[in-house]
Amino acid sequence: MASRESDDLKNLYKGWVDAMTANPDMSVEELRRLFGHWGDVTAEPGGVDYIEVDAGGVPAMWAIPKGCATDRVLLCSHGGGYVVGSMYSHRKLFAHIAKAVGCRALIVHYGLAPENPHPGPVNDMVRAYRWLLTSEGLKPEHVALTGDSAGGALALTTIAGAREQGLPLPVATMPMSPWAGLDTSGATYDSNGHRDALVSRETTTALGSLFIGENGDPKHPLANPLYTDYRGFPPIYIQVGEAETLLDDSRRIAESAKQAGVEVRLDLFPDMQHVFEFMAGHAPEADDAIARMAEWVRPRLGLA
Repeated sequence: MASRESDDLKNLYKGWVDAMTANPDMSVEELRRLFGHWGDVTAEPGGVDYIEVDAGGVPAMWAIPKGCATDRVLLCSHGGGYVVGSMYSHRKLFAHIAKAVGCRALIVHYGLAPENPHPGPVNDMVRAYRWLLTSEGLKPEHVALTGDSAGGALALTTIAGAREQGLPLPVATMPMSPWAGLDTSGATYDSNGHRDALVSRETTTALGSLFIGENGDPKHPLANPLYTDYRGFPPIYIQVGEAETLLDDSRRIAESAKQAGVEVRLDLFPDMQHVFEFMAGHAPEADDAIARMAEWVRPRLGLA
């Protein structure tokens, strides 16, 4: 059974959807202001410093837990359908994960659509990854990726983009509720449609269209992780809520990666909403999920 705190997240999502439904002509700027409060539900982790930086021409923010390993890094991509969200809205979520892992997190403020449509976001993430390897001098085996929703997709497509550019690949990636962009073919769009308070075919179509643009390919492997070539990928750990419309996206991504010979772990959390990890510090389900992420990735980063 879901906790009262996780119900609070569901109610928040319902409130946002109600606001958008009541104002169907809401501008992108208004949407961004609305979703800028995503992080309000996350407890302040405490003991973390935040420093804004230029990561190879892309704005980013370091989240640095006290006493953490400075030569290990989580490269973080925020969610929001590539249209909303920011390093500010997701600061506390990724700080909780970094604190649990015991390393720094670089939260990338990639350019948003429609101003920066595909392949803009993945190019920005690859640019930030290259900066970590060159300017920061990090070894690829000391970098892991994580992200939520559209950022969960980027936690996969960034690796494919880095491979295309001849960069060595990171050691692991941990997508949370990865989103397949404009694709709504997953069966759980129907079976979970009455349970998911935030993501529907309508929201996916609206945001996905802005991301892909007029002449974009919604099946491009750098835009849609359902079509990414996973051969040679590092280990993948996916978390997803069992009540999500995007549940099948995670299942199909996991199966595709397994078929390509990749080590994959997929954890489903009963009754949980989209990116329930946002309730970190308030809901036991979110804290448990983040603890699992830390336990999984620490030995891969050489922190065990």
